[in-house]
Amino acid sequence: MIMIIMGLASLFIVHVIGQNSLPFDHQKLSTDGYYHDQMQNMQALKHTLLTRRQLATPSSSSSPAPAPQAMHRPPGSRPRVYQVISYGADPTGKLDSTEALLEAIADAFNGPSEGFLMKGIANLGGAYINLQGGNYRISKPLRLPAAGVGNLMIGGGTLTASDDFPADGYLIDLSASSPSPSSSYNYEYITFKDLMLDCNYRGGGISVINSLRTSIDNCYISHFNTEGILVQDGHETYIRNSFLGQHITAGGDPGERNFSGTAINLMGNDNAVTDVVIFSAAIGVMISGQANTLSGVHCYNKATGFGGTGIYLKLPSLTQTRIVNCYLDYSGIVAEDPVQLTISSSFFLGDAYILLKSVKGLAKGITIVDNMFSGSNKGIEIVQLDQSKGIFKQIDQVVVDRNNVNGMNLKATAAKGSVQGNGTSWTIDFSPVLLFPNLIDHVQYSLSSSGSVFPSHALRNVSENRVVVESDVAVPASVFVTVDQAS
Repeated sequence: MIMIIMGLASLFIVHVIGQNSLPFDHQKLSTDGYYHDQMQNMQALKHTLLTRRQLATPSSSSSPAPAPQAMHRPPGSRPRVYQVISYGADPTGKLDSTEALLEAIADAFNGPSEGFLMKGIANLGGAYINLQGGNYRISKPLRLPAAGVGNLMIGGGTLTASDDFPADGYLIDLSASSPSPSSSYNYEYITFKDLMLDCNYRGGGISVINSLRTSIDNCYISHFNTEGILVQDGHETYIRNSFLGQHITAGGDPGERNFSGTAINLMGNDNAVTDVVIFSAAIGVMISGQANTLSGVHCYNKATGFGGTGIYLKLPSLTQTRIVNCYLDYSGIVAEDPVQLTISSSFFLGDAYILLKSVKGLAKGITIVDNMFSGSNKGIEIVQLDQSKGIFKQIDQVVVDRNNVNGMNLKATAAKGSVQGNGTSWTIDFSPVLLFPNLIDHVQYSLSSSGSVFPSHALRNVSENRVVVESDVAVPASVFVTVDQAS
């Protein structure tokens, strides 16, 4: 378009010049100024066209426009991202970075806040302590200076315990030396994200004490001696999309018999563990708090045959735990005196099973349904009872049913059976299937006879999980029985 306009301008110049019939030296350059005016107009037009062209296609040699001056920001509006390298932290892991990291944490703690979350919990507005993808060696736990803050994140790098790190410490210790004077909780809405924690077999990974709404997301925690994650008191700690293992392995480790420690220890209420892999530890998840949920957890830590446990529920008489869509891989579940426990839609591999352990003889509100069990044809029962400290005496609303089994022995609280015979007595033995010994609460049966005699018949006995039906006269008959131990 610019070239076309330039061409038209050239034609216009020729046309103007052609209008002058007098020779060049006879033109009235100084008297009437006609030619001079036209030339000035053309030069102005040319300058305008060239300026537009330069703006459309600036040359590489043109100088860039000067950068705008930075606007003055009020102190409270500065970005709340604390880059730990600027505090002197060594991202190579060669030098100790403890004090530099603690200084960054202190600055974030003392940074600007915007009102409160829970009463007494200052809102830090999303302050972020950025590890900048480095690997930092620390010699003591990283702790917040005091209780009473929230809306803070630490993430984006690796922390490694030094050889002199306290054996009973945690790399990140979300606890307070003294409780908040104006809040029931020490902290609220603290997030640990995109972290790798190498405990160097010195203590544990993350400790969360009396905190509210804490998130541990996309973390890899290894080489712990005590716990990978400890949650104590408080509630609503969410652990998700994370990997934990005392030793970095992928199964079949020759040292598996010596695995120790606990990957996750939940000693609080209302927490959730979701989409987490536990690949080595003596105990995968220990639960001693109420109303916790586990979903999508894959435990292939120390196998049950070596003394390990995938999930251990150590809260007799008040379990209130839901375990759904989990994968117990050669390590099973132990529940002490379970009350309100649901285990469903989970997969048990390698003869892994569920053990109900009697402490005071209580089993109430238990639902174990719709699970898959796969074993090695060694006669291992999918659900077992440990009554070494006393039998289960209070059993109510226990349902073990609709589980499918391959290579293991089925156990349930409901069963169906049939028997045929010609006589006056029919016995069906449910003891190989029923979970609790000598406990049948409900029986339904029907007797079908093809003979000409119409007998009278009745249920005569249900002791030792055997159902006995008798008739007054001998007849050829089939007897169908359904039994239930649920209540």
